[in-house]
Amino acid sequence: MNLLDAIHTVLNEATQPLGPSEILARIIAKKLWVPRGKTPKATVSNYLSHEVSQKGGSSRFQRVGRGRYAIKKDRRRASSQQGRRASGGREKVPVQEQTPMSFLDAAEHVLRQRSGAMMNYRKITECAISEDLIRTEGKTPELTLYSAVITDVRRLEEQGKAPRFIRSKGGMIGLAQVPDDVCHLIDKRNSEVRTRLLERAKKASPDDFEGLIEALLTAIGFIDVERTPPRNDGGIDVRGTLVAGDVVNVRMAVQAKRWQTNVTAPAVQQVRGSLGAHEQGLIITTSDFSKGAREEARRADAAPVALMNGERLATLLARYEMGAQRDQQVLLTLAMSGGAGSWWESAGGSEMAGAARG
Repeated sequence: MNLLDAIHTVLNEATQPLGPSEILARIIAKKLWVPRGKTPKATVSNYLSHEVSQKGGSSRFQRVGRGRYAIKKDRRRASSQQGRRASGGREKVPVQEQTPMSFLDAAEHVLRQRSGAMMNYRKITECAISEDLIRTEGKTPELTLYSAVITDVRRLEEQGKAPRFIRSKGGMIGLAQVPDDVCHLIDKRNSEVRTRLLERAKKASPDDFEGLIEALLTAIGFIDVERTPPRNDGGIDVRGTLVAGDVVNVRMAVQAKRWQTNVTAPAVQQVRGSLGAHEQGLIITTSDFSKGAREEARRADAAPVALMNGERLATLLARYEMGAQRDQQVLLTLAMSGGAGSWWESAGGSEMAGAARG
């Protein structure tokens, strides 16, 4: 059993929210997971924080207070029923050794062990390998880790989410040190903005919606973007060329669907039937796609058709500031020590010491 499944088992049996220390104690008592690192409590905390912050609504867990976690109610019922069906009423959980972390989780774990202090990516990788947090057969794991961190920072910034890491010159990496409650508020706020952007798109007129898609494709990096005539377009609303690295040019035929219900397989077939020579298809919808539509789009013996659902559309609208704007604020945190040690001792330090004595 991997660590996340072990956490899920413990929280599913708990009658109240638990903190990382309590979760770890119960995991060890039940022999659900075998820690290998020196700071298993930090590992549990990291996994939970990452699962809740990054997966949001799709996470199995929810944060119900600072440092307290619980199973989502709908997940608890489904898990209990599944466990009883699988074991005839008694859930049996096999014990497995610690599952290797991803490069990102391993980097976060190593940095948290050192209070988030900046470290060179090579040293981080060395520590992660020595603690058996990651296992790789690649010849340059340090470059893989560094690339993963850079990509993660860019991805989260583009999505309007608080990044886990900060970078500095010389390949130095540190933790962003944004409190969990602040990350939660940022993610919640940005999710609300994306939801409202999607609602606006659904209420737009057909002509305005096609214009929005035309503008979005241009912002993404398409060239020669143009809308097709309103009649006899074969279901194609916009055409453009996606340029990759000034080397690859892909001509795309795009269908824009301002729908409330899921797009089904026949719509994918219609787009495919309207493709010109050397064209690929793309369907952008404010709703989602049925299972049949996704299977049809992936069919290996037919021209490719990419799919973009409403959630992804809203994310891109926010990223390219189409109907939203990116605000940056300075977050101050109180340092417990610093270069002006005498000032701190005479002011804040003495106050805290007096309060502690009182």
